[in-house]
Amino acid sequence: MTGIDKSTTVAELVTSHPAAMKILQRHAIDFCCGGAEPLSHACAEHGVNADTLLAEVLKQESTGQAPIERWDQKPLTELIDHILDVYHVELKEELPRLEAMARKVLEVHGPKDPKMFSELLSTFLALKGDLDPHMMKEEQILFPMIRSGAGAMAAPPIRVMRSEHDTAGALLRRVRELTHDFVVPVEACATWRGLWQGLERLEQSLHEHIHLENNILFPRALGE
Repeated sequence: MTGIDKSTTVAELVTSHPAAMKILQRHAIDFCCGGAEPLSHACAEHGVNADTLLAEVLKQESTGQAPIERWDQKPLTELIDHILDVYHVELKEELPRLEAMARKVLEVHGPKDPKMFSELLSTFLALKGDLDPHMMKEEQILFPMIRSGAGAMAAPPIRVMRSEHDTAGALLRRVRELTHDFVVPVEACATWRGLWQGLERLEQSLHEHIHLENNILFPRALGE
């Protein structure tokens, strides 16, 4: 892993070694909104040995069945297409589905923990309420600017997108807290269990999505 050590930022690690993404997720280390943090600090905060983590990444890369895309080496238009086709499409399908499940779980199981279930729904709705217009602004304003070659002039909308990413990250952290790290209670019904699992997948997908934008697309578009 040439050029990678404990002083490398989390974002740099994931950008140059995408296999690290799943490992960092397993350790709940933020690589999207918190990507500027040195790996040594991020690992220390989560009680993880940085050398052990880097060894895990190296092992994952050496045993992987298929190469993982290096999006920092792809054309920006191809990266935008990937974000739209994978992450935006998925969000537009998943957000309404998860909202329906969250409302159903609150209706059926709310009396067991009224505060938690109520706050979980309100937190999710806040996240959905932010993401829907966020995607629209990217699709209608920011991404067309970058496609046209005007990315260097996109600093104002990019600042807005990054701020909204920070808000989404905070809401995701609250969802994780409310669900106790997505651990499914033994008494959970199929819908409750599916909601917890769906929220965990949503967190993973959004972390990947935000990483691609914050740490690869935006800096390259701005010529940083």
